[in-house]
Amino acid sequence: MAASLNEIKQRINSTKKTSQITRAMQMVSASKLTRSEEHSAHFQLYSEKVRELVTHIVATQLSNQDNKENAELNSLLVKRPIKKTGYIVITSDGGLVGSYNSSILKQMMNMLEADHSSAQEYVMICIGGTGADFFKARGIDIAYELHDLSDNPSFDEVRKIVNLTTTMYQNEVFDELYVCYNHHINSLTSQFRVEKMLPIMDLNPSEATSYEQEYIFEPSEEEILNQLLPQYAESLIYGAIVDAKTAEHAAGMTAMKTATDNAGKIIDDLTVSYNRARQGAITQEITEIVGGAAALE
Repeated sequence: MAASLNEIKQRINSTKKTSQITRAMQMVSASKLTRSEEHSAHFQLYSEKVRELVTHIVATQLSNQDNKENAELNSLLVKRPIKKTGYIVITSDGGLVGSYNSSILKQMMNMLEADHSSAQEYVMICIGGTGADFFKARGIDIAYELHDLSDNPSFDEVRKIVNLTTTMYQNEVFDELYVCYNHHINSLTSQFRVEKMLPIMDLNPSEATSYEQEYIFEPSEEEILNQLLPQYAESLIYGAIVDAKTAEHAAGMTAMKTATDNAGKIIDDLTVSYNRARQGAITQEITEIVGGAAALE
């Protein structure tokens, strides 16, 4: 019984140490989540202003598209026949984030099986080591992968991959681009989201802002759009990365909170078992003492 008591006591102590670690990790994830939410909110302000500016400049071209058989639009606005589809899949680089990665990858595989008959019909780009390793293990080629993003990635960190994707689209490596990730709703909830980034389809000319004085363009509108539209597309992709990182931090915080709560329950159960075993040991000792005293009489 003494050995059993020692084993239970050791399990209680080790579980308490684990609980301390998971509680600390929960606090770290909560801090990262707060900063990431602030980062995401600031980016949304920038994104809205850029979209407003782009919509205003491109409104005339979009309005004339239906009136001209061969309207000259920027290549990022032109919808062309779909021969190959590009996917950017955003996952984490490590674990300890609950079902964050598994939900993305499961739904990605379901989507690929439903929409494509072979791997030749799509191009895969991965942000995060978990997704890259998952697809490689299943024989799916990765055109490009990015690892070890910081907790609040700057645009400079992802500049290469977002520039690459817009260039690949313009060079017709693929004819449409989707970004697949977990969208952050709140600290407890995220939702798998598939957003079409290219061609740019979300610009509505009816939303163009009217100004008392029109812009004077130097150089021409076309040249400005050639520079501005790729930057706008890149900002959309970057916004999805920031959103996904926020969801990752929320998933990590929730997972560590669950682990801490489970550790507490295990400690409670082990404490009950320890007390019962200790009471049994005491009862046995008393019985042996009483029995020995009776034998001496």
